[in-house]
Formats: sequence, structure tokens, C-alpha cells
Amino acid sequence: MSDSPVRVRFAPSPTGFFHIGSARTALFNWLYARHTGGTFVLRIEDTDKERNTPEALKVIFEGMRWLGLNWDEGPEADDKYGPYFQSMRGHIYKEYIQKLMTTGRAYEKDGAIYFKLIGERYQAWDDHKQKHIEKVRCAPQVINDSVHGRVERELDEDFVIVRASGDPVFHLVNVVDDITMHITHVVRGEDHLSNTPKHVALFEAFGVQAPQYAHIPLILKTKGAGKMSKRDQGALIEEYQNKHFLPEAVRNYLCLLGWSPKDDREILPIEEVIRLFDLPGIVLHNARFDEKKMSFINTHYVRAMNPGNLAWIGRPILAEAGLVKDDTSEDYIQAVLGLCQEKIRALDELPHFSGYFFTEDYPVDAAVREKLFKNGDPRARLLELKAALSAQTDYSEPALEKVVQDLAVLHNVKTADYIHSARLALSGMAVGPSFYGMLRVLGKDKVLSRLEKFLAT
Repeated sequence: MSDSPVRVRFAPSPTGFFHIGSARTALFNWLYARHTGGTFVLRIEDTDKERNTPEALKVIFEGMRWLGLNWDEGPEADDKYGPYFQSMRGHIYKEYIQKLMTTGRAYEKDGAIYFKLIGERYQAWDDHKQKHIEKVRCAPQVINDSVHGRVERELDEDFVIVRASGDPVFHLVNVVDDITMHITHVVRGEDHLSNTPKHVALFEAFGVQAPQYAHIPLILKTKGAGKMSKRDQGALIEEYQNKHFLPEAVRNYLCLLGWSPKDDREILPIEEVIRLFDLPGIVLHNARFDEKKMSFINTHYVRAMNPGNLAWIGRPILAEAGLVKDDTSEDYIQAVLGLCQEKIRALDELPHFSGYFFTEDYPVDAAVREKLFKNGDPRARLLELKAALSAQTDYSEPALEKVVQDLAVLHNVKTADYIHSARLALSGMAVGPSFYGMLRVLGKDKVLSRLEKFLAT
């Protein structure tokens, strides 16, 4: 366990989704814990019995692990201050409710339990309720927020802490959990700022210093007004898992939603983010989600991958598409993906972009073929190339390039006349990776058989 006094927590509700905003909140808590050498606690707000299922919980666990957000305490980790499920902490809440009742800071009314504010009481007309209600004149609650600075909010009504059903409300359980888990810093969305005065009042009633708050900016939807909801495109971490985004790319982008390294860089190793991250560096203005920027960052990470890692990650994607089998050579997969790496933007493009390397049954783009055969004499060029490659023993890229250049000089044509025709014959496509690299990786036998097959059609 860490020696640092800093203790932060991420407290999601298992809804069956892992929202991009929740992931960003978890990330900022994790970053602060790692930056300070503190402790990152995961606790589960699972009091909604209808939505609390093992499957919904699994989505959170898998999403966090996919992003590399390992937690120090919580479910499936150290249980120093557990249990970490609110549904299992009812006896703790009862104990703290009794403390408030004993000290006169809580009372029963209409079957519910209310928290009692300290101050002068008076009657005032409530337009919404259409009746006089009891109000309380209290000193303003002052919150020194790490992001927003000094914030003053007033409370003027006692508020419910236990419903008539007997269920404690969010405000109470949130505070009790933070007290009993010794949380020192609360990093959460700024939509919770309105709750904070009630929480600070509860901390004071329990005689405990409130944690340091940092309310981080909201994530706005890509277009239009309002924060991003689970219904918006790109809002769920599962979408990026299913589309084979690299987790380090998604994590890198999430770091930039509300925080900046101050030098306009967008690609940052996580070790550097941990070193630079601090709560005062979080910006005030809301962050607009931009999936195009996330895709750009993902492309950078894909193209920077170690070829062996790319082959390891790419193999199951190609297998799912029916392109590779158990006996497909790892070296061949690595050679293919290494060749395609500089052209692909995302891993889900691998089957389309490299599929022809793994099967002889690849489609030939009819529109490209028609256009190609309207200009020049592609059949003659392919026959000339096939004859030259048949006699070639050196299949290195420089040697293959010289073969094509020599043919172009000999027949007074452009090298492109050979390249465009042969690329279509060998891959069925008009574009792709390095032409000479493609010849090298396919190898002499495949190249010649494919040229022969194309010429026969």
C-alpha cells in the first residue's frame, strides 16, 4: 500500500454501459493517484437493484482494465476499508444516521429522515409547492475547489437523507463512504458541484474535514448543445473496444478532455502524463468530444506500434474475418502487417486492407479494371512483367524496383504502367502499401500464379 496520504475514488453505478465521461473521471482520479503516489479506490454505487447485474459490473471492470486503470483498493483488489459495494454497507449507514439523530442533526418526518441545518428558521411561500414551507438562514458554504477556486453556495432547507422506503439517499452514502474510506480528494464532474454544499454540511455535522474537491469540466456532444449522453455516437468505451481502437490511444485522447500539458502536444506517453498531471492544470471550460481527433491519435499509435505487437493484436482480428488459420505463419503475418502499417488508420481496417495477402479468393475492383483497360495496354505490360519476374531470383525491393525500371526503359513506357496493372492483378485493388514490398511479401510463387490467373480472365 502507498505511503502517500492522497486517496481518491471512482464510484460508478453499474448501468450496463461505460460512458466516455465516466472513463475520463476514472482516468483523472487514477492519474492523480499515480502522480502523487497515492491510492486509487474503486467503489460501486449499486443500490439500484434493477440495473445491478453481474453483466453490468463486468462492463465497468473490463473497460477500466482495457484502459489500463488498475485500482489499488476495491472489488477484486485490496479490501482494507471494504466492503466496496454500497448494497453491502447498510449497517454502516445506519450507524452514521444514528450519530446524526443522537446529536440532533437529523429528525424523522413523514416516514423519511431529514438532515437538520443550523440557523434561524422562518416561513416562506414556495411557488412550486404552492404553500408556506420552513426555511433556514445559514452561513454560505464555502468550497475551495481545485478547479473552480472559491465557490460559495447557500443551503436554506433541511434535506432528506433517508427516504420513506428506508433507503439512504446519495448525499448521505456518498459522504459516509468517503469518511470511512478516508478519501482525501474528490475528483468528479462539475454537474456534482450543486451537491457539494450538502456534502460539506454533512461532513461538518460528523465532525470530519471535507476532502479537497476538484470538479472537472463536462464533456459536450460533438455537435449541438448539451453534455454527451450514452445515446450519442462515440459515447461508450465498448464502441472503441469493438472497433479495435488501441486502449492507449483512447486513454491519451481522454487525457486531453479537460487537461493540457500546456505546450499544445497531443501525443503523450502515459508516463509523461502521470508526471505532468495535477489538479490545478485541469481547465475550467467544457470539453467538446471530437471522435475525429481520437481517430487521428489512434492512427498515430497504430503506425508507431512494434511490428511484433501489431501482429499479436492483429492476428485475432484477421482470424475473426476468416483470413488466417491456426497454422498461418506468425512471421508472414508480421511481414504483411508491417508492410501495411504505414497506410492503415485503424485496426478494424486490417481485413479489408490486407485480406488479399491471405487468400487467393479476393475480389477485383471492376470499376478500376474497366478504367485501367481503357488506357494503354495493361495485358502487354503484365506479360512483360511476368516474364521478367519469372527469371528473377532476387526478390528484395531494390532488385524488384530495378526490374520494373529496366522494363519501362526497354518498352518506352512509364513504370506506373506496370505498377497499376500488377497491383490490380495481385490485390484486386487500386491502392495499397508499397508495390515492391507487396511483391516481396507475397513471394515469387504467389506473384506469378496471380499474374497468370488475371491474364487468363
